[in-house]
Amino acid sequence: MIEVTLLGTGSPIPDPARAGPSTLVRAGGQTFLVDCGRAVLQRLAAAGSAANQLSALLLTHLHSDHIADLGDVLITRWISTFGPDPAPLPIIGPPGTAAAVQAMLTAFGHDIGYRIAHHADLTGPPQVQVSEYTDGTVWDTAEVRVLAAPTDHRPVAPTIGFRVEHAGASVVLAGDTVPCASLDTLAAGAGALVHTVIRKDLVDAVPLQRIRDICDYHSTVEQAADTAARAGVGILILTHYVPAMVPGTEDQWRALAAARFGRQIELGDDLHRVQVHPGVCVRPAG
Repeated sequence: MIEVTLLGTGSPIPDPARAGPSTLVRAGGQTFLVDCGRAVLQRLAAAGSAANQLSALLLTHLHSDHIADLGDVLITRWISTFGPDPAPLPIIGPPGTAAAVQAMLTAFGHDIGYRIAHHADLTGPPQVQVSEYTDGTVWDTAEVRVLAAPTDHRPVAPTIGFRVEHAGASVVLAGDTVPCASLDTLAAGAGALVHTVIRKDLVDAVPLQRIRDICDYHSTVEQAADTAARAGVGILILTHYVPAMVPGTEDQWRALAAARFGRQIELGDDLHRVQVHPGVCVRPAG
């Protein structure tokens, strides 16, 4: 079984009820944080985990709302890991990830220096192991395999989605993207697809071009449902709602998806959990 927790279901616009985009995936005794939007560590704590328990951080792309709390994750993991010779945090993302991580560590350089000067057991800066991918297998242990594949969020490029597989169960995390063949392949036969969504009908009603621009590089609810249907996934999990889902309108969002996808549809507030059990698992090449 793979457990998916929607840690943050919000968007770039601050929302008092929703943290920034982030998803927790637990599989085979391993814990993966996918993206790290604002307030991610508070949500991670509420989900019963912590930065020092992460097996790896997976980044779909480098838009600010998806990495807003990267520095918090790096520093908090460092100062809350107390054993000798702590293992570096694996960070897996598209090209550009290493530079973003290094820039974040540089930005926190004063803080890091203060803590090393104050605590005898902190003898060096946070340790990370950054791997950059656009395609292929990015994590492979006896229990869990993680695949990556390109997505289409242009002009943001490159961007990637992830597929987590464990004991016959599988979950795909699309990140921000419009429909594309590579995502269809990655999601083929998966137990669940976690997909970010917008309501084009609501966004188009906003009299600001900068807001309406987001429609051309995000999937609508209907497009996400079409992707799930084409890929034959078992569960469609919606997240990163734009605009913010108004309480009481959940059935409207669900109905838009249900018109295109006839299987299980999950949407909810932060900390909504979904269990994905073994079933059909088609492994894409790579």
